[in-house]
Amino acid sequence: QVRLVESGGGLVQPGGSLRLSCAASGIFFSLRDMGWYRQAPGNERELVAQITRGGNTNYADSVKGRFTISRDNAKNTVLLQMNSLKPEDTAVYYCHIDRLGSRPEYWGQGTQVTVSS
Repeated sequence: QVRLVESGGGLVQPGGSLRLSCAASGIFFSLRDMGWYRQAPGNERELVAQITRGGNTNYADSVKGRFTISRDNAKNTVLLQMNSLKPEDTAVYYCHIDRLGSRPEYWGQGTQVTVSS
């Protein structure tokens, strides 16, 4: 059974930093592309950052230069370092495992990030 456990969300002031962590189990982690999405109230879920199994990364324009995604295949973990946070970054952040051939995608339960003074 595939399980994704996210941690690291919380309340932070504008300009602050948070690091989100997603630990995966029950899956051949190193073969899968991973990502972080977010969803703010009233908005659709949107891609924040992706990292391929080869380590290539892709970011939403709104977070480029501020967020960094990384992975540790030995620990089956994907991280999202978020710096210079803005109020518009407030959302529930979801860890995502992308489809691989006929194998399905998976989502974490989400972690709340609130940026407010």
